[in-house]
Amino acid sequence: MSPLLKDKVAIITGAGRGLGKAFARRFAEEGARLLLPDISEERAEATAAAIRSQGGEAYAIRTDISEEKDTQQMAGEVIRRYGRVDILLNNAARYYGVGRREWDAWTVEDWDRMFEINVRGTYLCCKAIAPLMKKAGRGKIINVASDVFKLPGAVDLLAYACSKSAVYTLTQCLARALGPAGINVNSIAPGFTATEASLGQDGNDGAFEATIDMQALKRREEPADLPGAAVFLASSDSDFVTGHYLVVNGGSAMV
Repeated sequence: MSPLLKDKVAIITGAGRGLGKAFARRFAEEGARLLLPDISEERAEATAAAIRSQGGEAYAIRTDISEEKDTQQMAGEVIRRYGRVDILLNNAARYYGVGRREWDAWTVEDWDRMFEINVRGTYLCCKAIAPLMKKAGRGKIINVASDVFKLPGAVDLLAYACSKSAVYTLTQCLARALGPAGINVNSIAPGFTATEASLGQDGNDGAFEATIDMQALKRREEPADLPGAAVFLASSDSDFVTGHYLVVNGGSAMV
């Protein structure tokens, strides 16, 4: 059986660590050729080098997705290297080191930076890459949303929860806007996952226990639980799926 993404060209943002790294490694295993934009070129290059050492094809590029000039350079780079792009996986987001807090403890600077990266950044990546997909008459855009805004714990991560709710809405709108051009736009909603970001937050041991209590499946969610859903949405198996919010959270929020 051929790999599901054989010879597909995929951009995966924020692939230097966490879920992005897990997505990149799985996409490479499925035969995709990768461009890995990240705010840290060093981290992204480490992921790319690991993929190349296993016989895959991956290149890192420093990109601040909240800056339009950077996302346009990303679009130019994927054309320069590969001549096309088939898949855009918008994974990069602000979450690492944020921490839980009272709803009114968020500063204006915290709030604005969260939306600059998680919402504006996702929008700018779509804006840069969609024209390339339109020319080809096809493409897959996958936005990483979250289940957090469906859960009681959203109040402790208010700015983050609101930003991910906006990514959900952006996905729905872009599915309508880009569908006539043959572009599928979907989102994945991870649950509370054991990434470096989550494991590094104070008090999250108790948060993991509380989340597992809410889940139908009684174990902690790991980064390896997410890439299969992304591969499905990136592959031809999902060619008639668009505007979908695919929740992967062990059944803590059933939507």
